[in-house]
Amino acid sequence: MANILNYVDRKIETRILGELEETQPELAEEIRNLMFTFEDIKKLDDRSIQTVLKEVPRDLLVLALKTASEDIKSLIFRNVSQRAAEMIKDDLSAMGPVKVKDVEKAQQQIIDIIRKLEAEGKIAIGGGAEEQYV
Repeated sequence: MANILNYVDRKIETRILGELEETQPELAEEIRNLMFTFEDIKKLDDRSIQTVLKEVPRDLLVLALKTASEDIKSLIFRNVSQRAAEMIKDDLSAMGPVKVKDVEKAQQQIIDIIRKLEAEGKIAIGGGAEEQYV
């Protein structure tokens, strides 16, 4: 169920989880915990972040960062060159108002890239001790 909800529109996801919350709150919480969201990028290690950033066009990244938390922004800036970080910051500050749905779409595209890279074995999402590299 979590896998399916990761691919649907955010409004549909919210509605389904909201209705499930009313009837089966424990199941709704379990599904939420299994879903990968844009904020879950924090679970990736620096090497995985760098791999992802190689695949993400800068304009898409800037749009996705428009509503991102400071933690996510710091993580991204730490994993690019100082010059690239400054360019992204400049683009963010110069960007005017954008539709929330456009930001969410950009974030979903990045999540899709992350899932593709995980499926190809290039990164590990939420690498627990058994998934760490040595």
